[in-house]
Amino acid sequence: MSESLYFEDVEVGQTLMRLKKGPMTTTHIMRWSSAIENWHRIHYDQRFAIDHDKLPDVLVNGSWKQHVLAQVMKDGLGPEGWLWKIKFRYDKMNVAGDTIFAEAKVVEKQVLGGLGFVTCRIALTDQNDTINTSGWAIGVLPLRGGRAVPYPFVVDPAYADLNLPNER
Repeated sequence: MSESLYFEDVEVGQTLMRLKKGPMTTTHIMRWSSAIENWHRIHYDQRFAIDHDKLPDVLVNGSWKQHVLAQVMKDGLGPEGWLWKIKFRYDKMNVAGDTIFAEAKVVEKQVLGGLGFVTCRIALTDQNDTINTSGWAIGVLPLRGGRAVPYPFVVDPAYADLNLPNER
C-alpha cells in the first residue's frame, strides 16, 4: 500500500507520477480488446490492419490509453486522493512495438472548501519522446490535519466552477 499524499506535499512543477508501459505486444493489445469486447480487427489482425486499413501495424486501443491516463493520476494521488476531472486528446496512433510513458505534472494547486485541488498536465509519449495523447486532469487531496476527501466525491458549490484549462 502506498503512503498517503497530502496537498502540502505537492509542488507546482513536480511530476506527480510517471509510468512505463511496454513495449506493447500484439498480445497486450488483444487482451485489452478482449476484456472490453472490442473486436475491431485493427486491434488484433496485423494483415488486416496493414493491408486493408493501410495502418502501420496493429493499433493500441484508445480506451487503453484513456485507462493509463486515469491510472497515472490515481496512482500519483495515492490512496487518499481522488481523480475529479480529466480531458485529453489523441494526437497520434500507437502500434505494437511502441513503449508508452504516462506522466502527470502539477501545473496549479489551490485550496477550496477545505480540500486541496491539483491541476496536472497529463501526457502519453512513446519511445521517441513523441506526444501521442495529451490533456489535463484535476485531482483532489486532503490537507494535512484536514478532512478526508469524501467518497463518493460530491460536487460542492465551493469548487463547482473549477474547470480544466482550455489550452492544448
